[in-house]
Amino acid sequence: MTHDNTSPDDTRAARVRWSDLPLAAKLMLVSIVFDFVGTGLIMPFGVTYLHEVRHLSLQVTGILLALPAIVGLLAVGPGGVVIDRVGARRVVITAVGLEIAGQLLMAGAHDVGRAALALTLSGIATGVIFPAVQAMVASVMPSDQRQFFFGLNFTLLNLGMGIGGVLGGAIVDVTRPSTFELVYVIDAATFLVPLALYLGPLRHHGGRVEHPSSPDGDAPRGGYAQVLREPTMRLLVLLGFITAFIGYAQFGVGFQAFARSVAHVSTQVLGWAYAANTAVIVVVQILVLRLVSGRRRTRALLLMCGLWSLSWTVLGLAGWSGERSATMAGVLVCASAAIFGVGETFLQPTLPAMVNDLAPDALRGRYNSASAGAFHLAEIVGPPFAGLLIGHALAGWYTLALVLGCVGAAAVTLAVERRLSPAVNGLGAPREPDVAGELALEVQRAKLSGE
Repeated sequence: MTHDNTSPDDTRAARVRWSDLPLAAKLMLVSIVFDFVGTGLIMPFGVTYLHEVRHLSLQVTGILLALPAIVGLLAVGPGGVVIDRVGARRVVITAVGLEIAGQLLMAGAHDVGRAALALTLSGIATGVIFPAVQAMVASVMPSDQRQFFFGLNFTLLNLGMGIGGVLGGAIVDVTRPSTFELVYVIDAATFLVPLALYLGPLRHHGGRVEHPSSPDGDAPRGGYAQVLREPTMRLLVLLGFITAFIGYAQFGVGFQAFARSVAHVSTQVLGWAYAANTAVIVVVQILVLRLVSGRRRTRALLLMCGLWSLSWTVLGLAGWSGERSATMAGVLVCASAAIFGVGETFLQPTLPAMVNDLAPDALRGRYNSASAGAFHLAEIVGPPFAGLLIGHALAGWYTLALVLGCVGAAAVTLAVERRLSPAVNGLGAPREPDVAGELALEVQRAKLSGE
């Protein structure tokens, strides 16, 4: 009779590495790099392109650039239903096609109508592609690898955007409209890589999920009502909204407005701050993955709340320093962005993994879409909140509100922790190995085999 000397703790100690991921997961990560190099090419220059190159007013430009978030919010609900009915892969392919069409239209957007159509197509694609890709993740790898995938995905996403941003800055020139047209065409071309992968090597993954109780394979009845009847999922959706509202919705708009109008830093310093944020994510994410692996995901989210609270406090101090020392204000703005980035590395691997480990296969599209919908809603209501307070000289109240929002997010996280099973909360996920412990175990096994 043979005995398995591997304990449950030994199983948890097996670290997930790149080599452990299935080929399909690796191909998905490769597609992310190409996709977001293209995104980085154009993302910093939307206002410049429409206002300074195409000569649209700032008011019209603002409305146009709000379209993707609004359309994305409208698309995310139906998108979840379609993912569950026809499969995630088909939705990803459709979204990629819409992105290609949208970016090619933007390259030639000489008027409001064409720009609006281009951004509408991009908004539809954005609204459905993220929940579809997350549903694909569940179809190509087991639960214990998903957290690692989401963290590595976030690292590569930021790396791609950073590379794209540098390349875009070197290419575009407001005196030469053709340079802006070129970066939009290049962005469209980068989507050909994921399109080829999803039509080729990934064609056997992310198909329609057959539900046992339904002969025709449709998802079970109940739809989003069934998703939101799950108390834990309701809390996760609320947590997703709060973290997006106090996090990404503010870092994308409020952070810039505060840094420029309150801390009075230069645009160059602002660029350094965003570069610091990206660099920190790329460097720190793998270390954070090792730290949180095999531990409660909710504790990682609590750390994120603490880090973001510190980040917004430091930004508030930058505003206080703005009238006293430009150098100190610049240092604090960059520090705030870097600390925010560290917090992101605790959020990105954990929250999507919890949603997908909680979701049943037949409703996975709806679960991911509900989570994405909370993000889109926060992206719409967050910037006006920042504009209202900062624009009315209430900058101190603005940073205080964000710190209190972090406290609220921590309270919701604790409520989530009380409801989650240990497996969904990451206790079944692999941990970073104890090298010394593994060596001792190997010595013990050698002794036993010698006997």
